[in-house]
Amino acid sequence: MNADYGAPTELAGPLQQRRALYQPRLPPCLQGATVRVEYGDATTTIDPIGADAVAQAFPRTYGQRLVTFVAPDAGAEKAVEERPPIRVGVVFSGRQSPGGHNVVWGLHDALKAHNPQSTLYGFIGGTEGLFSNKTLEITNDVLASYKNQGGFDLLGRSIDQIRTSKQVSAAMATCRSLNLDGLVIVGGVTSNSDAAQLAETLVQNNCKTKVVGVPVSLNGDLKNQFVETTVGFDTVCKVNSQLISNVCLDAISAGKYYYFVRLMGRKASHVAFECALQSHPNMLIMGEEVALSKLTLMECINKICDGVQARAELDKYHGVLLIPEGLIESIPEMYALIQEISILHNSNVPVPEMSSKLSPWAAALFQFLPPFIRRELLLHQESDNSAQLSQIDTEQLLAHLVEAEMIKRTKEGRYKGKKFSSVCHFFGYQARGSLPSNFDCDYAYALGHISLHMIAAGLTGYMATVANLKDPVHKWRCAAAPLTAMMSVKRHLRGPGAIPTGKPAIHPSPIDLKGKAYELLRGKASSFLLDDFYRTPGGIQFAGPGSDAKPITLTIEDQDYMGDIEMLKLYLDKVRTIVKPGCSRDTLKAAISSMISVTDVLTVMSHPLNAELPLYHFN
Repeated sequence: MNADYGAPTELAGPLQQRRALYQPRLPPCLQGATVRVEYGDATTTIDPIGADAVAQAFPRTYGQRLVTFVAPDAGAEKAVEERPPIRVGVVFSGRQSPGGHNVVWGLHDALKAHNPQSTLYGFIGGTEGLFSNKTLEITNDVLASYKNQGGFDLLGRSIDQIRTSKQVSAAMATCRSLNLDGLVIVGGVTSNSDAAQLAETLVQNNCKTKVVGVPVSLNGDLKNQFVETTVGFDTVCKVNSQLISNVCLDAISAGKYYYFVRLMGRKASHVAFECALQSHPNMLIMGEEVALSKLTLMECINKICDGVQARAELDKYHGVLLIPEGLIESIPEMYALIQEISILHNSNVPVPEMSSKLSPWAAALFQFLPPFIRRELLLHQESDNSAQLSQIDTEQLLAHLVEAEMIKRTKEGRYKGKKFSSVCHFFGYQARGSLPSNFDCDYAYALGHISLHMIAAGLTGYMATVANLKDPVHKWRCAAAPLTAMMSVKRHLRGPGAIPTGKPAIHPSPIDLKGKAYELLRGKASSFLLDDFYRTPGGIQFAGPGSDAKPITLTIEDQDYMGDIEMLKLYLDKVRTIVKPGCSRDTLKAAISSMISVTDVLTVMSHPLNAELPLYHFN
């Protein structure tokens, strides 16, 4: 990270210099200085059970209308003098993700197009800089060295939270001190949950600053009906997939090692899932599958060993196994153990005393685990009070237990192949500072523009969104969705001592085990396991064939939620056109009968007792 924030990056390589010359593409609606703002219907929340709780927690920002941005009518664009200068702050919150700098760039360019006298402040050191009012004025000269570059070193990041009363008050004091019209929070699930709370608090306290969020996260888990993917996910998956394919070729060349590769991505398995589709490893152990089947640790080990044994029968003693970093929390007994440790941390129990404070069953499991895992499980929690998943060597734990099981099977005569040998890797930090892909550059730059238009329209408690991302840029739909519409309430209990908070928040979205992408992977699982069907995607392409490639999961799934909303409106309008006073009685009866059937079905689907519970609503 640059100690001198905003200073030009020294010793930039030729690729960095060429990359800075790339001009991100914008959808037509964002190519002018202004947009036409269209207001849709009021929104509900993704979780029917928690709707009342969300409404009570966010009385001033719940139920806001969906907003879309379209190109202004010819001649309707206001003159610059009719657009007053705007003062905006931007803060990086959450893990650094490729493309984050382009959000700032897009915001800056839109701000200056709105009115050249507008001002953009970046908060140095992330949320800590927001609390202490430590700013850097963002100018084109400041941005010059950071356009299309990886990392968050333009401004840096820190504790990644705006949650406590003291933190929220400090943020509000900074907004008032700088007389900000808007504050843009760049981050993932947790950061945007905090953005929603800050927006609500500022409205309650008559602070004029509008708070908007931008979905930037390498994890890809901020995914819902409005957000198709996050900035940084494409780049991280491409970089990791190249590394994985290199490992696959090394494995098949040597023919004697199993590579256990853990991938960064927090609780959900999106990164590992996408990388599996791009590189075709032999096995992928997904946390969502483990959680759904409630597989124990040893059941997971036996599943891997069965795969090793099946390959040995084909005289293959090598392989590559992908493991999401959140896998360990998906294993029931491990999750319960982590929860007990979390409670001890929250109770300020000293780390050396924690093992003696565990319940008998948790203590037994703790002692069963290798010493290095015991040490890592006791590490201090992340800023969102979750375990430090990136610091827990799950891949080494699995490799250790698989080796022990294969030795056991050999002694029992159930395995007669060669000795099992493993090599472990963790891919995470290597990818998140990468030069962003064209897709992430374009996407982030567009979101920066949308953020400005949201603030100019007086929106607060919203997230900038783009739909139709799998299509070319000129077909993208730009919108703003209320953050409360993405919220749900934790309500699961797993393990002794687990306490539901009942606080509405945006939660990580798990892999859709009913989706087309998952169906594709399952259909190829047997071939991946036995046939060494490795794929080499190569490095990120910035020009020529392959430069506009997008995540496979994005291109496969049908995610045009905004388009479906428009289609529903179209059909409702058709009904209103056909069923007017004066229409035949038979037409009226047919319409009533159809409406009764539709409302009955929708009532059943939306009833809380039948609502599908999100997989990760526990902590």
